[in-house]
Amino acid sequence: MLKESLYRLTELESRFALNLNVLDATRTPKVMGLHQLLTEWLQHQIVVLVRRAEHRIGKIDDRLELVGGYLIAFLNLDRVIEIIRTEDEPKAVMIAEFELTDRQAEAILNMRLRSLRKLEEMELKREQADLTAEREELAKLIASKDRQKTRLRKDLTALRTVYGLDTLLGARRTTIAEAAPARDIPLDAMIEKEPVTVILSKRGWIRAQRGHVTPDQWGEFKFKEGDELLFAAHAQTTDKLLVAASDGRFFTIGADKLPGGRGFGEPLRLMVDIDPEARIVALIPASADGRLLLASTSGHGFVVQIAEVIAETRKGRNVVNLKPKAQLSVVRPIAPADDSVAVVGENRKLVVFPLSEVPVMARGQGVMLQKYRDGGLSDATSFVFAEGLSWAMGGGTGRMRTETDLGPWRVARSASGRMPPTGFPRNNRFN
Repeated sequence: MLKESLYRLTELESRFALNLNVLDATRTPKVMGLHQLLTEWLQHQIVVLVRRAEHRIGKIDDRLELVGGYLIAFLNLDRVIEIIRTEDEPKAVMIAEFELTDRQAEAILNMRLRSLRKLEEMELKREQADLTAEREELAKLIASKDRQKTRLRKDLTALRTVYGLDTLLGARRTTIAEAAPARDIPLDAMIEKEPVTVILSKRGWIRAQRGHVTPDQWGEFKFKEGDELLFAAHAQTTDKLLVAASDGRFFTIGADKLPGGRGFGEPLRLMVDIDPEARIVALIPASADGRLLLASTSGHGFVVQIAEVIAETRKGRNVVNLKPKAQLSVVRPIAPADDSVAVVGENRKLVVFPLSEVPVMARGQGVMLQKYRDGGLSDATSFVFAEGLSWAMGGGTGRMRTETDLGPWRVARSASGRMPPTGFPRNNRFN
């Protein structure tokens, strides 16, 4: 669903690390786990509970002192009135005669006349009894650890009546319901699709220039001094780009993540973790249903589905297992109509055999494509046998030559082969 994709692709949902670096009860900084933190919090709540009880007992004692003085005044009301009317210093006389405290005597002198009723005396006795009972309970609470735990449990349970899901404060602002069938919205749905030409230099600097620049204009690309073009490919900003290294690892980068084409770009090795000793042998836009022909200098190779080599991390994916001193040298897309494979070695021997003889694998070393006495594999490609094998002619003319009579080179896979047709490039490369 759209909402699920928004949670996954945007900041509607985010995860963050929680560092519980706190001060404990002794004000010592430390990092606590969740269990220890909750335990310390509960212990602090016990401390708060006890301090609150002690504070309440202090308030009760202050009130009981005054209530005691009021009751003495009611029991000796006539004498108290007489002292107030006749004595110049009634406070001192009352303290001496009735053994009152200074606060009690002051409270009696400040008492309002309308309070001198029998009803008020009954209220005071009731208040005194209630406060005394409350004080006894608080004293028991302070003295008993079990009572403290029981009281804390009741207080925490009472919070549910205030913050429960059925209350105004605790009710959810959003609802939780059964989700409809999920639809996986691809990541490229959030990327504006536009054509780009991906440019990779021999020193490993990569960038993307807007639009599809035609091959005859590739010579106009600017590079740092001493650098030059290694690969150029047409792609869309929504495409994934496959980068193959000579150590057999494949890496994936998004075309939309590449720097613009105005400057020299950025080093590719800052985007993916390519081994410093490995060289880049291919840069190919990934297609979901495409296939690749892979071959190493030892003469081994296989066919792989592009979907199997897409990597999700910077470290890439190890696809080709190589023999000692061998390197991955050929990574070529296979057209849907291709039915044959041509392999040429460093010894200029050429073999042609059916594509069906090359296994489809997700990872491995592959099978022997061509045997060598000296040297190794130089190049390999797939093609349509009925259309013949084509290669670029020399001299920079841009013309292509096609050899349709390939019968003499059509052999079983892993044969040694024979010299290629007249005019085959001296660099032993098909294109």
